[in-house]
Formats: sequence, structure tokens, C-alpha cells
Amino acid sequence: MDKAIPQEVILQKKKKNIYIIIVAVIVLAALIWALRVWLNPSVSRADITTATVTTGNIENTLNASGEVLPEFEEILTSPINASIKSALMDAGSNVKPGQSIITLDKAATETEYEKLKFQLETKENEIAKLKLDVNKSFYDIKSNNDIKQLRISSLADAVENAKRLFKAGGGTREGIEQAELNLKVAQLEKKQLENEIKSKQQTMQIEIHEAEIAAKIQRSDLNELKRKLDLASIVATRNGVITYVNKNIGAPITVGQTLARIADLGSFKVAGTMSDEYADQLHSSLPVIVRIGDTIMRGHVANVSPSVQNGIVSFDIQLDIRNNKALRPNMKVDVYVVTASHNKVTVVANGPAFKGPATQDVFVVNKDKAERRTVHIGLTNFDNVEILDGLKPGDVVITTNMSEYKNSKQLSIKD
Repeated sequence: MDKAIPQEVILQKKKKNIYIIIVAVIVLAALIWALRVWLNPSVSRADITTATVTTGNIENTLNASGEVLPEFEEILTSPINASIKSALMDAGSNVKPGQSIITLDKAATETEYEKLKFQLETKENEIAKLKLDVNKSFYDIKSNNDIKQLRISSLADAVENAKRLFKAGGGTREGIEQAELNLKVAQLEKKQLENEIKSKQQTMQIEIHEAEIAAKIQRSDLNELKRKLDLASIVATRNGVITYVNKNIGAPITVGQTLARIADLGSFKVAGTMSDEYADQLHSSLPVIVRIGDTIMRGHVANVSPSVQNGIVSFDIQLDIRNNKALRPNMKVDVYVVTASHNKVTVVANGPAFKGPATQDVFVVNKDKAERRTVHIGLTNFDNVEILDGLKPGDVVITTNMSEYKNSKQLSIKD
């Protein structure tokens, strides 16, 4: 026989079922809300940056590094082996032509100069003595030649007298022959003496010429050493600013060692470097953009180094305005080499959202929503990106890196 269930038990069971249903509804609502959030994520407006698509010009650039250098810098080197006696000026000092910068100890070179000067004087005295000897020798030989000529004349008269005497019957044939023989011997001796005079003259002239050449070489060495001694007074030759001074007092200095540098800070250039990966795109006359903070300067590639060192290619940049006040020696700058340019195209400000591929997705703002859109990229530089298609002027693009939302087609933007 069935037993009736008390009313209290029935009410408690109904309440329990109601509680279970309420909890189930709450859990289901939470799951639906979570699913909606997952399918339609949101982003705070304060966490993103945006840019409006416009029409403008764009230049494609290659990133490089640069260092500002004086366009004209004079390097003062030591012309002699010496030591630094004193440094009269410091780096950063303004100089004018004629101002002394460094004093060298030139005692050793001055001693060598005096030695060469004495040797030259000795050589010149030797030449003068040699010329006197030549003149004396020539005079002695000429005198002997005159004596020979007188003897020949006397012997010729003796021959004539012997012949007349023979005709008169008072002489002999042997007397005539002896007189003629004596004349021939005297004539041969005179001819021999004339040849000796000629040979002696040539020999002495050669000796004098050799001595003069040696003296000329010594005089040239002496003048060169004098010139080096004059240059050893290290002075400025132009207006400028000293950028370096060797202040190692007492240190030995060799010929050619740098003592100071003087730069003209009224004109600058930029020494650029970039990866050799782009070396085939780099050549002279390419436009260049140089950025120093917010200051933008333009110029062009003046020349490219033919060698590559450690994967780096070097090049020089000539600036359009070489005396810009923002330029400072040895300042590091950002350099952008322009390889191509397009005018009146669709562009948008560059940002982390653009990562380089020719085809990529970006988010376009539409009121409180952001919709993912595929775009094709053209030229890019540090400021702008060329949009070939997918966007039009007036569209607002999120330029913040949106990688974490790459699977989302739409975002909610919260204020």
C-alpha cells in the first residue's frame, strides 16, 4: 500500500530543482559570454596608435649608420725624428694660421744639419782646389808645349843649316839625317804633349763635374733637412679647431707620426656604413637622408669604398647643407639611402603593424570596431608605407603591433 509523501518534502524537492536550474542558467550565460568575448575580442583605445591613410610621395630607403666628420681636416705630422718638448694648445682650441701648437726637441736634427753644412763647405773647398789644380796643370802643360814648339823651330833651322852646309861641301849626309831625326822626335813629343793636354783637360773636367754633382746632392740634402727643421715648428696653417693634440711630453716621435689635427668645423660630411647585403644597390649619386633626432638633412652618396671589411661596406655622404648647426664632429647619425621614389600614391604612417611582407593584414578602425583587412605593400621607409591596394585615403589604420589578434576578424575598441 503506497504511503503519501509529506508536503514539506515535495516543497524542498521543488526548491532544489529550482536552484539547479538557476545555477545551470547562470553557468550557461557565463559560457555564452566567454564564447562571445573569445570570438569578438576587444582592445583599449589608449593601448593603440592609429594613422590615417593619405595621398602623398614616398621614398624607398636602406637603413645605414653614419658618423659626422669635418669635411676638411688637416693632419700635422712630424717631419723629423724628435721628442715632444711641450704642447701649447689643447683639443677644442680655435687656431689661426701661424699659431704654434707643439714644440719639438730638434737638437739631434740641428746637429745633423750643422754636420751636413760643414761637409758641403768642405766639398765646395775641394772643388775650388781642384779647379786651381786644373788651371795650374793646364798652365804647366801649355808652357811645356810652348817650349817644345821653340825646340822644334830650332831643330828645323838646324836641318836647314845642315843642308846648306852639305851643299857648300862642309857637311855630311849623316849630319842632315841626324838633324831631321831630331826634328821628327821633337814633333812627335809635341804631338804627344798636345794629346796629353787634351786628355788631362777632359779628365780634370770630369773630376770637377763629379765633385760638383756630389756637392749638389749634399746641398739638396741640406736644403731638405732645413725645410724639415722649419716644418718641425708645428704651427697651424689655416683657421680651424684643434680636434687632437699629442700631449705625451718627452715621448719619442718618428717621421710621419701624427702630432695634431685641425678641422674646419664650418663644413661637415658623413661617413656611412651598411651591411654588404645591400652593396649591389649602393652606388654614387644616390640620394641620402640623414636624421639627427628630429632634424632631417639631405645629401647624396659621394663615393663608395670598393672593399668590404667584416661584412660592412663604407661610403661617403656629401650633404646639401654642410654647415647645419645640428652637426657635431664624431656624432652618430641615422642614415637612409634612397633607392626608389613614387609620387602621389596612397601612403600611411609606418609602425610596428607593418612587418615587411608584401602582403599582410592590418586592422581598420570603424567607429568602435576594428576590422581585419588584407593589404599589399609597396615602397617603405622609416616614416611611411605605400599601400598598393586594400586601403583608400581616409581609412584609419591601427599601427600598433597586433600579432596577438592575428586570428581575429574583428575587434571591439573600448574607451
